[in-house]
Amino acid sequence: MGGQDKLAAISTVELDVIGNKELMEQSYRQTPFITSYTRDQITMDLAGQRMIRKEHSVWPESDLKQSDSDTTLVVTPAGGVLRNGSQDSPSDTASLIVACQAMALGPQRIILTAIASQDLHYGTPKTVRATLHAVLAFTWNGIPVRILVNRFNHLPDAVETTQEFNDFWFYWGDVEQRVYFDDWRWVDGVEFPSNQVTERNGALWSSTQAVDIAFNKPVRDQDFALDMNAATVSTKQKGWKGATFHTGQDKLLAAGIDLFLGPWNTTIVKQEDGVVILETPISGSFSEGILTEARRRYPGTQIKAVLSTSDSWPHVGGVRSDVAEGLPVFILDLNKSLLQRMVRAPHTIDPDSLQKSRKAPHWQIVSDKREIGTGANRMVLYPLRGASTERQYMVYFPERSLLYASDTLVVNDDHTLYDPELAHEVEQAVEREHLVVKTVYAMHQAPVAWGDVLQMLLRANND
Repeated sequence: MGGQDKLAAISTVELDVIGNKELMEQSYRQTPFITSYTRDQITMDLAGQRMIRKEHSVWPESDLKQSDSDTTLVVTPAGGVLRNGSQDSPSDTASLIVACQAMALGPQRIILTAIASQDLHYGTPKTVRATLHAVLAFTWNGIPVRILVNRFNHLPDAVETTQEFNDFWFYWGDVEQRVYFDDWRWVDGVEFPSNQVTERNGALWSSTQAVDIAFNKPVRDQDFALDMNAATVSTKQKGWKGATFHTGQDKLLAAGIDLFLGPWNTTIVKQEDGVVILETPISGSFSEGILTEARRRYPGTQIKAVLSTSDSWPHVGGVRSDVAEGLPVFILDLNKSLLQRMVRAPHTIDPDSLQKSRKAPHWQIVSDKREIGTGANRMVLYPLRGASTERQYMVYFPERSLLYASDTLVVNDDHTLYDPELAHEVEQAVEREHLVVKTVYAMHQAPVAWGDVLQMLLRANND
């Protein structure tokens, strides 16, 4: 790459990067995935272990004409913040860790990080892209790292790690990541890959292409100054895996139907022969909290089922915990393959309840209309089958004229609909099944009059 001295002399890196990412976590169709796009201006101060990433994002699932947004991430040894103007808020755990890994395991430092490790050794050679590679193996911050070195040009073609991530990939446990380095450029006497392509568990996830690269440009300390209170909070966050359930916003929808409002809504439904949990989202800890609350409210009453209405990762975040409890889980037919892989995924780095119990799932497959229970809180499950909602099902309470619409409905502050297409597909399903609906709610939406939703849809169509 130019020699150890050349690499060690790089104190700062500035990159102008174009990127794309496959949205594997979203509750639309599976592969090929919807793609998001970014244009980033990245400054790394390697000597001070500081980074600024100014990101312009194009998010395809936004409403039309509203897909562009800008964020600035600032990371220092004190923590990370998201900057909006002069206002700093704590960064999420995933962004903080990704930034730290980019500085230590990115192409500008990966060889030096390996040299500084205490356990650097040769691993078993691997063939990548039809070429045998030497493997340099070591441990960084407890993470096994492998550098695949090309036998002909001696450049690091890829870096592999095995780790548990703090973004939505945490749900897959021990994730095998491979970052390919390619499109090499000769910059100031250093061989530097302008392209990085990331695979996780063998699936192509993201790609970034640097269109400008600069080393050792001076940086200003004031640009890295941040709100220390916000930075401290960022270092103490638990990430998605540590998300917990809270009972603070309990809304009684009807006798025996308790909705717990929050970033991810969940419902405890009491029926004549037991309790049904409608959604166990986010994490195993969250699911355990919901089940604990249900047992506290209805002691001695059987929890007879969990309803998981979508394959989007917030919806299925607690399903591994449900399986470990031995509970029947109602899932859509199209989602069985994905969820089957999720419950089989190894979690040896930080074992969860299913890794310890190794119980087999008790899937209840929803492929058509399906009823659960009798009486006032009888529930009927209907697959949506829309173009954007084919991997979701809705839950109808006939005696209450109440509809749970999975992850399809959000009312904006200006009383318009976020993504009217999703609500339109719910409207089509309601008409197809001849349902009488007075009130509707969803994973991210408190109850709202169905008539109001129809009026918002009509306005959206006229606009």
